[in-house]
Amino acid sequence: MKENSLKNKIIFITGATSGIGKETALGLAKLGATIVFTARDNSRGKKIKNELIEATSNKNIDMIFCDLASFESIRKACKEFKSNYDSLHVLINNAGIWDFKRRISKDGIENTFATNYLAPFLITNLFLDILKKSKPSRIINVTSGMHYGTINFKDIEFKKKFSGAKAYRQSKLGLILFSRFLANKLKETGVTVNCVQPGMNKTNLGRDAGGFSRFIFKLIGKDPEIGAKISIYLASSPEVENITGEYFTNKGIKKSSKESYNMDLAKRLWDISNKYVKLKLLFL
Repeated sequence: MKENSLKNKIIFITGATSGIGKETALGLAKLGATIVFTARDNSRGKKIKNELIEATSNKNIDMIFCDLASFESIRKACKEFKSNYDSLHVLINNAGIWDFKRRISKDGIENTFATNYLAPFLITNLFLDILKKSKPSRIINVTSGMHYGTINFKDIEFKKKFSGAKAYRQSKLGLILFSRFLANKLKETGVTVNCVQPGMNKTNLGRDAGGFSRFIFKLIGKDPEIGAKISIYLASSPEVENITGEYFTNKGIKKSSKESYNMDLAKRLWDISNKYVKLKLLFL
């Protein structure tokens, strides 16, 4: 896998205060990129910012407060970024959760669906204008090998019977469908959209998924540094500059589930998503 210098490139990453996101930010900062990452805890975010600067000797690292379970917070964070930066070359929607018990977001939406899927949907759409202006640019959505299944349109928030695993799988399938649908919409714009599947890693993802899941994550999970390699590659390599709409693992482009290629399903999900986030304008 080839990597390129990212000097003068600006990268926005969600979920970079720990795990794969932090290792991704670290790796890209070492390549010279300007890194802007989100944190829902200001003090922790500032601590991670200082750690990244010290580890990389790259002073171009910034932190923006953002609670991904709040549409208002997401809008404020995107507005703050645009007020401070006039370009965005890579957007990495990395953050993810896995709830053992059903929780509700700040907007009254099932938390896994809100954080893992609707947050990237909203952030990406709010940044499409600046991404187009900064072309060639890249959108990278971190998904999962557990995305197999379908979208439960009859009960998309699992109000009747909640399953943390099903909610997680659905959110990651939704992210692939969104990525492929958006990739088709953005053809010839200079903006690419791809998914990465980093495998199971020793991250904080399993902290709310129950004792057994936490044990499994620790037992067979890879080091986050390994999981971050594919995101770093997709963000930096000239080899993938013109590739879009694909699903990557550490072995390259792979087939995802049959359901994840269903563009009728993707269109239906897109329309429902926009009703949730209430975007006045989709930048397509």
